[in-house]
Parts: sequence; C-alpha cells; structure tokens
Amino acid sequence: MKTYEEINRKIASGKAVVLTADEVIDYVDQKGLDKAAAEVDVVTTATFGPMCSSGCFLNFGHSKPKMRMTEAWIDDVMAYGGIAAVDVYLGATQLKQNDPANKYYPGDFLFGGGHVMEKLVAGEELELSARSYGTDEYPLKEIRTYFTIDDLNQAIMTNPRNCYQNYNVAINCSDKPIYTYLGELKPKMKNLTYCSAGQLSPLLNDPLYRTIGVGTSVWLAGSHGHVYAPGTQHASDCLRGDNDVPMEGAGTLALTGDMKEMDSEFVRGVSLKGYGVSLALGVGVPIPILDKEILRYCTVRDSEIFAEVIDYSTAYPERHGDILGRQSYADLRSGRVEVNGKKVTTGSLSSYSKAFEISERLKEEIKKGDFLLSMPFQRLPVSQRMSPLDVKTQGEKR
Repeated sequence: MKTYEEINRKIASGKAVVLTADEVIDYVDQKGLDKAAAEVDVVTTATFGPMCSSGCFLNFGHSKPKMRMTEAWIDDVMAYGGIAAVDVYLGATQLKQNDPANKYYPGDFLFGGGHVMEKLVAGEELELSARSYGTDEYPLKEIRTYFTIDDLNQAIMTNPRNCYQNYNVAINCSDKPIYTYLGELKPKMKNLTYCSAGQLSPLLNDPLYRTIGVGTSVWLAGSHGHVYAPGTQHASDCLRGDNDVPMEGAGTLALTGDMKEMDSEFVRGVSLKGYGVSLALGVGVPIPILDKEILRYCTVRDSEIFAEVIDYSTAYPERHGDILGRQSYADLRSGRVEVNGKKVTTGSLSSYSKAFEISERLKEEIKKGDFLLSMPFQRLPVSQRMSPLDVKTQGEKR
C-alpha cells in the first residue's frame, strides 16, 4: 500500500516511476502485477474529443462609466449575462447570432461558442458588444470594444460534463443520411462512429472511482485544473463487465481550469454539420497506484472495453433503449466491424494520437516535479442513476 503523500514526495524528489496507460499494460505483463504495483507510482490517462457540455466564465472589469452587462455577445456569439455586472458565461454550443442553423438542412454551423473559446486561448482579438437597461450605479447602456484574453481579469473554463466514462456507437439503419453530434451517419448502416480514447481514457482506467473524485487534479488543455463535482448525467448504476468496466455511458466529470494557462492546440472549436457547434478538448488525469487492484484496473485493454451500438435514426431520438449489439474498442479501431451480419466502416471523433500525446505530456510534467497529485475529498457516486424528462401536465406526479 502507498499513500498520496508518499507518491508526492517521490514526485518532488524526481524519483517517481510514471507510465502512461498505454505503457503500463506491457510493463505489468513483463513484471507481474505484484512487482509492478510496488514499482509504479503513477499511471497517466488522457482523452481528446468533442465535449459539448463545456464553457467559461469571463470577467471584463468595469468600463468608465460603469455598466451592468445584461446582454452580451463575443464575436456575435451570445454569452449569458444573468450574473454579476461584468461577468458572463459562454457556452461551447452557443451559435453565432443569426446563424441559419438547420433552416437550410443540413446546416454548416461554421462558428460558435467553441470557436470563440479557441480564439480566446490562442490570444486572438475578439469583439465584445453589450447592452443594459441602465441603473444609478451602472449608467452605461451600450458598449462595443475589442479584447484578448490578457485584457480579462479572469477566464475560467467551467465544464458541467466532460470525460464520459463510455459512450454509444452510432449507426443509421434508415434509408437517408442523418447528421448527429457523432458526425454524419450514412444510410443503411454504411458507417458507424464512436467517441472514446478507449484504454487511455481516464474513467475506464478507474471504473469504480477509487482515485478520481471531487478535488482530483487534472491536466485540462495544458492548465492544472481539477474535478469540482460529479459531472451532469453521471449514471454509475449501469451494466458492467466482469472487469467492472461500464458497457454504457456511466460516469462523467465536472472540470474547471484557468484558460490563461491553456494551450490552444487542445482547445478547438468544432463544426458538426446538421447538428451545431462544440468544443474539442484535451484532458489528462493521473492515477496514483496505491495498491495492486488500482494497477490491475489500469491494465484494461481496448479488447476488454465494449460499447453499445445504437440506431440514431430511431432508437436514440425516440429513446427506445434498443441496441444492435456491442463492439470492443479494439474492433472499432480496426476500421471495420460486423453489425447484424453486415461489414461496416468505423470512424472516431476522438483522437487516440492526441490522447496519447497528452498522457505523455502529463507523464513528463509529473516526472519533472511540476504536477503533484491531490487526494479527492469526495468520492464520485457509485450507484447513481440518470432520470429522464417526463412530459407531464401541471400537478401530475411522476
């Protein structure tokens, strides 16, 4: 058994043994679980892909005369102003003002909140326009100006739901193409898409949340952030394999970090034809090897992780709950799988190579003593379900 304090002392002294989730599999095969658990201190996990439930709080400071921003737009993308005078919250999926959306289906969705966040982290200039009704202490009613991230007092990424533990594989059984947050799905099951870093992904290496919890330090697009809550839609009471790895969505993380410390390479605006805009984000999470059971979970392979195949033309939008089977991430990454007796081409919205790069970068930061681990002060719920939205009449009980 090891403790966080012992591991952090080894990190600070430059003596910690740190491996990526990719490397540790072969290491355990060669050394054996007991010996490897005694030697390895940290395993780095990572993921990179679209995470729609992301956004940021921005503070502009006060103009002269002062203004309470009740409506605000950044590069014509609306930000929420229903908080303090010069604080706004910008969501990753917010569309640009007057975007035709799906009026001319399928829409292109060329620019939105995720793209604004990318420009912000990249240090580019953006336009702020805001309106107000005016008050005695905040008399200014309209403003238009330009700014960069260096002009802001704070730019805090605050994401309600990131790092899905597992996720659906999307396919289209209908006779026409459909456009989803998992990309374009061709008719008659001609392709399928998925979004996970598989054996590199954080919560798949800690399936029962023994080390990843509220307060855990994370590498968030280059900044040193942390988990501030269980993510929205955290649904840990799910179907799991004999290895405790979920076979459906399961856990999520709510993450926050300082955008002024971020690297724009890992904060990228995304346009999804026929669906909208999003934000592709890079996240790395270190797992302390406190005992051999934690290490055993970190040796999970793509061939041992399975995801549900769901028809996004009917079962998903109508919430039928039907699945067409399950596929391992090893098979999904091979490029072709068989679904209902048909060979189907696969494609991923998550970048395995970027996830691997993040796990390596986090590994090097830890080895240099630049990134210490934090013990969570609250465990993520292990038996929580997600409730649906039932459409009811007034006064009707569920």
